[in-house]
Amino acid sequence: MRVMVIVKATPESEAGQMPSMELIAAMGKYNEELVKAGIMQGGDGLKPSSAGARVRFSGKDRTVVDGPFAEVKELIAGYWLWQVQSMDEAIEWVKRCPNPMVSDSEIEIRPFFEPADFGEAFTPELQDQEKRLRQQIEGQAR
Repeated sequence: MRVMVIVKATPESEAGQMPSMELIAAMGKYNEELVKAGIMQGGDGLKPSSAGARVRFSGKDRTVVDGPFAEVKELIAGYWLWQVQSMDEAIEWVKRCPNPMVSDSEIEIRPFFEPADFGEAFTPELQDQEKRLRQQIEGQAR
């Protein structure tokens, strides 16, 4: 199963406080373990929401709202994309992670939808389209 592992923002990360050299080294070692185990497919840290924007949709209208955004606990500071056997395996890997922040922090794990989750709505034609898009993306990544 594929999961997104989401590092939640903290007041420090939203203030742009960069991690220490020790934390960068510890996270690098942890990422190496994930790669060697065949778990990690991607991941990165994100700049504070002050560097971002949101686009709100209302019918045909689009409104752009520039950051920063108020609710720090609702924001994301980084993420990983993992391939694991189960949610339990993902939880065990997260428990091994160094605390990614200088203060208390939280990491959320969310599984991706799989084709079977869509049932009959995911027709063979749509499955073929999805397969072609994934192949194009993978080809571009090389």
